[in-house]
Amino acid sequence: MNQQTNPAKEMNPHAAAQAELEAVLLANPNIRFVDAAIADICGALRGKRIAVSDAVKLFESGMQIPMSLHLMDVRGEMMNPQGRGYSDGDPDGTAWPIPGTASPVWGADLPRAQILMSLHDTAGAPLSYDPRAILERVLARCRELDLTPVAAHELEFYLIDAARDEKGGPLPPISPRTGKRENTPSVYGIEDLNRYQGFLTALAEAAVVQGVPLTATSKEYSPGQFEANLRHQTNVLAASDHAIFLRQIVKSAALSQGFQASFMSKPYAEGLGSGQHVHVSLVDKNGRNIFDNGTAEGSDSLRFAAGGLAALMPESMAFFAPNLNAYRRFQPDMFAPVNRRLGINNRSAGLRVPVGPSAARRVEHRCAGADANPYLVMAAILAGMHHGLVHRIEPGPLAVGNVSREPDLALPFSLGEALKRLENAAVLPGYFGAEAIALYRETKSKELQRFRKIITAEEYEWYL
Repeated sequence: MNQQTNPAKEMNPHAAAQAELEAVLLANPNIRFVDAAIADICGALRGKRIAVSDAVKLFESGMQIPMSLHLMDVRGEMMNPQGRGYSDGDPDGTAWPIPGTASPVWGADLPRAQILMSLHDTAGAPLSYDPRAILERVLARCRELDLTPVAAHELEFYLIDAARDEKGGPLPPISPRTGKRENTPSVYGIEDLNRYQGFLTALAEAAVVQGVPLTATSKEYSPGQFEANLRHQTNVLAASDHAIFLRQIVKSAALSQGFQASFMSKPYAEGLGSGQHVHVSLVDKNGRNIFDNGTAEGSDSLRFAAGGLAALMPESMAFFAPNLNAYRRFQPDMFAPVNRRLGINNRSAGLRVPVGPSAARRVEHRCAGADANPYLVMAAILAGMHHGLVHRIEPGPLAVGNVSREPDLALPFSLGEALKRLENAAVLPGYFGAEAIALYRETKSKELQRFRKIITAEEYEWYL
């Protein structure tokens, strides 16, 4: 990539992103390739690997790639929703680099960089169903109220053995210190962190290299389960970018230590599921947190925002729990919400107000699985908050004690039912766009239909 100053770059709308990638290449002269990557509706990175010498073309003419990229199932197979894909000749759109997303790729066998791309249609407009573009549209609605979200994602995940059990299921990791397979919950165990310090060190190094604002990692409630926290920030698009990159570097760090990492919502039938907890507050044009009134409960604005979150949760569930396995999380005493209750310092509630300094008063949304698309999760949360503030929706009585045994029958607890709720959604299409909702719903419906055709080993064992 040409490192010389180009006067025409001042007129180039992609000059900032180009300068960022050039800085990465200048600091890392051994890099030979650039991954131009797009996060699809499942949050997987897809795109093209480009020689450094040709990377300048990304900023001059973009990258041509099929617009069906966002309309594939979790395996990367085209679903052809509403005739988008096979039926219309699978036309290309043009992807352009996103500023603030260029970095080296930590742990790559072949030294390379990456940059996120935004896919546009043939008229030059962002695709209506691009998850990042959906989040941008919802953010615009927040700006209409002169409000800026401050947000962060927390992701739970499992380290697992590279080997599988006799049925192909995961196995907890073997301790690097004892040589024995992990078999105890040991929540928040410092000794557990000590045993996996090699992984944690690799993860911290990867976070620095790739610019991921990792703040803390803790041991969670099942053998081999951890949680990684990201720093709160006012750039919510970047916050969700970082969640995408966090999944990438966790997997890379795990592989570097001989493990694998999984963000599957419920990999073990008896173990806890892995959630994606999103913390959000809203600040006004003067920088004041509108959720803060000096009390642990927070302000009327917090209450109304939570009311909107509760109101939209039924029609948002297909985004929070996007696959069949994700609904296995929702069980009593498993720290995954089975209702829409607002609770103060109460992890059994779907909407939790954490304790801490009142200036940081916020809502923790605990519904989404770790494998849900971070952009779509954040967009649905901000839509709910906006809806609640505009219509001053009350969330109902506060949750007291353990409410994980009080399922809310208004919530869908299967993917099929969640997709029906999305099909009949009254509010969310006004935020996401009707076309985006319809294409997502049909894509996920076809994925579910294909999955249901699979005959499992248990079916043969039970019924053959």
